[in-house]
Amino acid sequence: MKTLFSKFVFAPTSGLAATSLRLPVAVIFIAHGAQKLFGWFGGYGLAGTGQWMSSIGLEPGYAMALLAGSAEFFGGVALALGLLTRPAALVTAFTMVVALFSAHVSNGLFLSNNGYEYALALSAASVSLAFSGGGAFSLDALINAVRQKALSERNFNNESVLV
Repeated sequence: MKTLFSKFVFAPTSGLAATSLRLPVAVIFIAHGAQKLFGWFGGYGLAGTGQWMSSIGLEPGYAMALLAGSAEFFGGVALALGLLTRPAALVTAFTMVVALFSAHVSNGLFLSNNGYEYALALSAASVSLAFSGGGAFSLDALINAVRQKALSERNFNNESVLV
C-alpha cells in the first residue's frame, strides 16, 4: 500500500509533455494567486477579493479568498517545481471548477463576456497533470528515481544475504 501510494504520487507517466504543460500553467496559477493573496499584478489582495467573493455568495468572503488564493499560489509553486504534482493539480482543478460555476458559468463560454472558457481550460490542464504527474523534469521524478534506487539496493542486499 505504501509503495503504491508513493508510486501514484511521485512516479511520472509522461516525459516532456507534462513538463511543457506544467510550467506555463504554474506561472498562471502563481500570478492569479498572488493577485488574491498579496494584491500583486493589479490584484485586490485578500480584503478586496474577499469582498468580491462575498458579493457573489461565497461566504465568508475573506476565508474563501484565502483558500482560493492559497490553492492557486501554493498549488502553482508546487506545479512549477513539479513537487507533489498530482495533489497540487487536483487542488487547482477543484479551485477552477468552483470559479467556473460560481463566477463564470452564467456569462456563457467566451472570455470576452467574462465566461468560463479560461477556467475550463485551466481546470482541464490541471486534470491532465493530475493524471500524468510532473513529467521528466520535476522534483517528483527525482524523488521517484531516488526511491527506486533505494528499493533496488535494498532488494539486492536482501537477496545477497539470502544466498
